Amino acid sequence: MVSEGREQSLYVFQDWKNNKGNFKSRIIMLLYRISSLIYRYRILRFIFFWYLLLYKFALGWLMNIGINSSAVIGKGLRIQYGFGTVIGSNTVIGKNCNIRQLTNISAKMKENGSYGRAPRIGDNVDIGISVVILGDVNIGNNVTIGAGSLITKDVEDNCVMVGSTATVLKKKYIISVEGA
Repeated sequence: MVSEGREQSLYVFQDWKNNKGNFKSRIIMLLYRISSLIYRYRILRFIFFWYLLLYKFALGWLMNIGINSSAVIGKGLRIQYGFGTVIGSNTVIGKNCNIRQLTNISAKMKENGSYGRAPRIGDNVDIGISVVILGDVNIGNNVTIGAGSLITKDVEDNCVMVGSTATVLKKKYIISVEGA
């Protein structure tokens, strides 16, 4: 999972491949990867501050999506439509995840006005329409989150989560065959 090393690369080609047929999502991911690279280095932030401003404008006003430059996103993120989707600062998303429209992934605000830890999402997670993932939450690998779900607690690997305060609908079992 990306969260362990917080390693991040450009991953432009994997994003381009996973968003095949969706030009808007390809452009969103390309703009995000460049802004993320700039954000990681203070000297680049100083030199290319204009790009970060343009990035916020292009995504927020023109494409109606918000992905914070400090979010750590693994390779192959697939954004379907993306309309109204927000990925907050310091959020960690693993490899080959799928996010649909009207989804909000962000940290919870504390009473003193500061923010807690952001969500950490594993690999191969499929997030449905209008899902809210809020606060210091760990979501395991191979998880499916149904439309309209609210996630405020940790989710184990291989689960299907549904509901306004999400509960486990079923556990997915993966059978591996040796020698195959």
